[in-house]
Amino acid sequence: MQKQDDKRPRILLGVSGGIAAYKSPDLVRRLVERGADVQVVMTRGACEFVSPLTFQAVSGRPVRDDIWDAEAEDAMGHIALARWADLLVVAPATAHAIGALANGLAGDLLGTVYLATAAPTWIAPAMNHAMWAHEAVQTNVRTLEQRGVRILGPAVGDQACGEHGPGRMLEPADIAAAVFEAPTTLVSQALKGVRVLVTAGPTREPIDPVRYVTNRSSGKMGYALAHAARQAGADVTLVSGPVALGVPPGVSHVSVETAEEMYSAVHERIDAADLFIGCAAVSDYRPASQSPQKIKRKAEEMSLALVRSKDTLASVAKLAGGPFTVGFAAETDNVVDHARQKLENKGVDMMAANRVGPDCGFDQETNALTVLWRGGEQTLEQAPKSVLARRLIALIAERFRHARDRNQSTNANAPA
Repeated sequence: MQKQDDKRPRILLGVSGGIAAYKSPDLVRRLVERGADVQVVMTRGACEFVSPLTFQAVSGRPVRDDIWDAEAEDAMGHIALARWADLLVVAPATAHAIGALANGLAGDLLGTVYLATAAPTWIAPAMNHAMWAHEAVQTNVRTLEQRGVRILGPAVGDQACGEHGPGRMLEPADIAAAVFEAPTTLVSQALKGVRVLVTAGPTREPIDPVRYVTNRSSGKMGYALAHAARQAGADVTLVSGPVALGVPPGVSHVSVETAEEMYSAVHERIDAADLFIGCAAVSDYRPASQSPQKIKRKAEEMSLALVRSKDTLASVAKLAGGPFTVGFAAETDNVVDHARQKLENKGVDMMAANRVGPDCGFDQETNALTVLWRGGEQTLEQAPKSVLARRLIALIAERFRHARDRNQSTNANAPA
């Protein structure tokens, strides 16, 4: 791979086979002018519209366009390409390319890289307005959005077919501006090299061999945060209660069941963490005793004695020299007041609060947060949890860097 300045954002540009591909060399030029290192991946269809030599001239890199290119695979395999990228941008993204990405098809190099990368993915659709409006295309777009892919456009205007409507690829200047308006999207500028420990999901506290006390947490927010932190360049370990979710790519996973197990798993790893995000819905109470056999239904009434579980989040926040700590507060009423009280009582650095109930929070695909810290707060509006996670990670990264810089300044000014 070509040697480069590690501080330059690394953008993988996928070009699929539509007439709008003629705009893509200009996009490369604009990204390079802003300081990015750009590697172009073309589909075979794209090569029918624009010569790979054109992209090589403006990017300074040989184009990758064939998954079966043995020489290129030796020098920079598709897995290495996927790991190299800070951001994957597909522009133009044709109806075919969108469908292939949404359905996980790996028939070409672009599809393979998309499946292999942990970097954020943005796409700029380009097609006839009737194709864009088709339910099949819209379903594929919604699928990608739910997975955290950002959709840029399309614009409304005159099209190559002579018709007018939505479907034009955004102009290269607008795409480049979007990339650099959100610099924390780029791995090299967010949590690169930071060691992050995330907890997610519910815990289960056994009553007997077949029954347990638990809660409605699905783990979706915690898993989205682990994925977003990994996309932001962090070395991520995820300690999770029982969920029906796949582990995000590149994330180390530790499975636990009870609050006690989660407490132990966290404290076994906390010394290696720079940042702790406690998103798990840990049971506040557990049965005082567990029956070794199934409890039979005999009496008309039965009492269950409960005792308090260990508070993993508060215990981490109290560690001397411990990590920057972020907690979650799921509340049914007075959300901000209860969350700020938890921020102070537990001694964490940040608290992300959300309202939960039958129609919000648990088991939902979207969420909204109010994020609190001493001296400030910020509202993150309702969005898919994958999108919300990226926004929250960007905010956490900002506060983490602020705290780290302040500590370094304090230490530097301390008397010898």
